[in-house]
Amino acid sequence: MNGTDDADQRDAANDEQEERPVLNPNLRGRSILADTDLSPEEIGDVLDTAEMLKDLRRRGVPHTWLAGKTLGLIFQAPSTRTRLAFQAGMQQLGGRAIFLGMRELQLNRGETLEDTAHITSGYLDALAVRVADRQVLLDLAKGATVPVFNALTSYDHPIEALSDLLTLREQFGQLQGLRFAYLGDGNNICHSLLLASAATGVHFTIASPGAYQPEPAVIAQAHELAVRSGAHITLTTDAMSAAENADAVYTDVHESMGQTENPAKLMALAPYRVTKEVMARAKPTAVFMHCLPMHRGQEVEAEVADGPQSIIFEQAENRLHVHKAVLLQVLSDQRAPVAMAPAAHVA
Repeated sequence: MNGTDDADQRDAANDEQEERPVLNPNLRGRSILADTDLSPEEIGDVLDTAEMLKDLRRRGVPHTWLAGKTLGLIFQAPSTRTRLAFQAGMQQLGGRAIFLGMRELQLNRGETLEDTAHITSGYLDALAVRVADRQVLLDLAKGATVPVFNALTSYDHPIEALSDLLTLREQFGQLQGLRFAYLGDGNNICHSLLLASAATGVHFTIASPGAYQPEPAVIAQAHELAVRSGAHITLTTDAMSAAENADAVYTDVHESMGQTENPAKLMALAPYRVTKEVMARAKPTAVFMHCLPMHRGQEVEAEVADGPQSIIFEQAENRLHVHKAVLLQVLSDQRAPVAMAPAAHVA
């Protein structure tokens, strides 16, 4: 082999190295059950990895670094984006995902959650769990010997919130100092967005009626995180004031998944619908966000949802890249062709 061939090989090796995301060894083998399980630096590592994986997918560069790994999905509730993000993401990383509806498991015959988790851990490398009752998630995690990911509970939705942070960072180049307005029900999405924003320095204003504001414990946690990040947390009942000078206006459905129809709740939340007038109070560069699925005409006007400020579909796509980033950070091992380096920081 001559010198030219040697140089070509070195260049190819260097190019390949540049295509490899930097992983934080502290994340390897970790469960993500709550928003506070990740430090601000670890959130930054996940977002950095997601950005690179997104770029690789768009350029058609293979990134099958989880070959031989298998993820189990234990889902009680219906799902479109979260299920696809985990399943497609795992396949794109070279692994496999197995869907396990809770009705298909022996839980129906009295097997305990802890036994189910312990047994499935012997077959799988990780579990993603989507259940209404957060205690069910915690009981499964207690019995598992592999990492467990929170794929939604009625209390929180942490990986969804990370996806929204990625979308914000793409739009504005940074997170620190952004002004974020959330209008509507203080539900699981609101909880996770509030904590993720407080951890990363995003100023967060919640506008909702008193009976439907976030849980006091979550608000207290957010204030603790905000002290360290410099974020401002504001609660109000005035939708218009919440949207004033906001960089992003966000809402969710007024009746969350699994809830029975509640006319009183719908009436209480009606003034928090995102309208053109609400968006006009935000910055001219402001974006509209929604975690989907969406009821046009109820929590948001169709003109806003489908208008030029809406980034709901970019937001939805980012679920894939962030879920892949979480999977890669947690499940990669030393044999995987991925560079290891110290943690990065949130921009």
